[in-house]
Amino acid sequence: MIAVLAPILIGLLYVLLNSLIAEPHRRKFNAVMVAGAGAAYLSGGALGPWEIVFCAVLAYVGFRGLDSWTFIGIGWLLHTAWDVVHHLKGQPILPFAHDSSFGCAICDPVIAIWCFTGGRSVLRVGARAARVPR
Repeated sequence: MIAVLAPILIGLLYVLLNSLIAEPHRRKFNAVMVAGAGAAYLSGGALGPWEIVFCAVLAYVGFRGLDSWTFIGIGWLLHTAWDVVHHLKGQPILPFAHDSSFGCAICDPVIAIWCFTGGRSVLRVGARAARVPR
């Protein structure tokens, strides 16, 4: 249960903390983050040259994400797929944490969903909801 719940909470915490960053800096920051996520498995090299190809793909997606939340969301979903492959192959993102790729594969879609909704500040959404007269 905790192996699933903790990654979801980490994804939600990521969204919450990102909500503190004003636009357009929030989108640019997330584009850099998703591009950097492409390099997360490089040191393990479990998939050989495909690790470099994936890194290049996510760098491109991150570049496109500088202007598009949709590309950032796509990047997180691509990273989710990469996490699943590494989990099944037995090469975790954190060598000392066996199920870290599994956790990352749960966390990343949480972030992707937020990105597909435009990466809006959840703090502002909550503040607006509190002001709506009933």
